[in-house]
Amino acid sequence: MSGRFAPSPTSNLHLGNLRTALVAALMAQASDVGFLVRIEDLDVTRVAAAGDIATRQVEDLAALGLRWDGPVVRQSARLELYRAAIDSLPTYECFCTRREIAEAASAPHADGYRPYPGTCRNLSASERAARRDVRPPALRVDAQGACVTVHDQWAGAVSGLVDDFVVRRNDGVYAYNLAVVVDDLAQGVTQVVRGEDLLTSSPRQAWLARRLGGREPLYGHVGLVVNAAGHRLAKRDGAVTLEDLAARGISASDVLSLLGASLGLNHPGEPVTLLELNRRFDPAVKPPTWVWSRDA
Repeated sequence: MSGRFAPSPTSNLHLGNLRTALVAALMAQASDVGFLVRIEDLDVTRVAAAGDIATRQVEDLAALGLRWDGPVVRQSARLELYRAAIDSLPTYECFCTRREIAEAASAPHADGYRPYPGTCRNLSASERAARRDVRPPALRVDAQGACVTVHDQWAGAVSGLVDDFVVRRNDGVYAYNLAVVVDDLAQGVTQVVRGEDLLTSSPRQAWLARRLGGREPLYGHVGLVVNAAGHRLAKRDGAVTLEDLAARGISASDVLSLLGASLGLNHPGEPVTLLELNRRFDPAVKPPTWVWSRDA
């Protein structure tokens, strides 16, 4: 049994990522389970420095005092697991473009995801063959309109319809929703702490975990770190990574204090250690949204 933090190496971790990682580690400690770090690097071919970024991400977690069990796992080394999982699922080929899906699908979820309307589900063999000559297909699960309820640590019961989501893209890359579930099952992950913008993806992932013969983890979706305009924090907001903040004279220890204060675990400016935060952390209290200003 374990919790985990699983960043994608597309950019250095910012305060929002670091805060989620801290809560995930505190939750694991409070639950007396292990804590894992996994690098979700399936779709980083466009990021030339992905390897260096992943190294810095791990170093930043360690700089905050976080420790984890075992080696850091990378998804790019686990392709056979994803291939085997797909072989056990009900799937069909999909030839729709993003534009076609956007035009046919309902409004996107909070995480930007557009539910698939099932356009290619009932294509005949000849129709599929004709479309395959035009463009390679993605692979979607056939979820049959399932409705799944999951339990969130702070939101309680969360229900959602499961659309026919992609498990392998038309470029051959395994999709996030597949890989994250396969990895969590394989690694014995029993709790997942992440941003509340991903709450709507939980029923899809729970459906998949059950279809693969496992159980979904206990979810905990934390309030986001946002900028002064109320938008989710991003690197463009400036001075949001450990490297940025160090250039302003704000050390990793100072950042730990900032993050702890944002969770209500210490007073602003109070020096704290991870051990002290562990002692003060209450799993029953949802970490709230935190507004960050570059002038903070």
